[in-house]
Amino acid sequence: MILASKILLILNKGMPKNTFHKSERLSSLIAIDRLFNGGSRSFSAFPIRIVYRLEEMKNTDTSNIEILVTVSKRHFHHAVQRNRVKRQIREAYRSNRTALKEAIVAAQKKILIAFIWQDDKLWESQEINERVQKLLVRVAEKINRTNDSETVE
Repeated sequence: MILASKILLILNKGMPKNTFHKSERLSSLIAIDRLFNGGSRSFSAFPIRIVYRLEEMKNTDTSNIEILVTVSKRHFHHAVQRNRVKRQIREAYRSNRTALKEAIVAAQKKILIAFIWQDDKLWESQEINERVQKLLVRVAEKINRTNDSETVE
């Protein structure tokens, strides 16, 4: 068993980790207030609405992308269902974040993102994955456009 785990470690060393770190979670109440109290942009790909805000990168920031996933009790009364939807959205974000990450690194900024669930029904993971991918690509395009307009001026 120990030998098998060492072999897996050796094989996985060359592959980049595609994990969702705690530093990527938006948990600061002050940052959440900044996100929802103006200066943010939003759009949706039903059943998910995305709210995001670009900020300047600080020296103390550990991650340049922080996300929040929220599912209302009004839509799903049972925590099991809310947790399932949040898990699906986090997984879709984790697997589709590369375009957004590249845009943020190029812009040298930090982004705060909130994913808000807007439907009363459960969806298949594949459909959620497609919607999150569409939203992340749209955000990356907007970041690239604003970055291009700032460099021209």
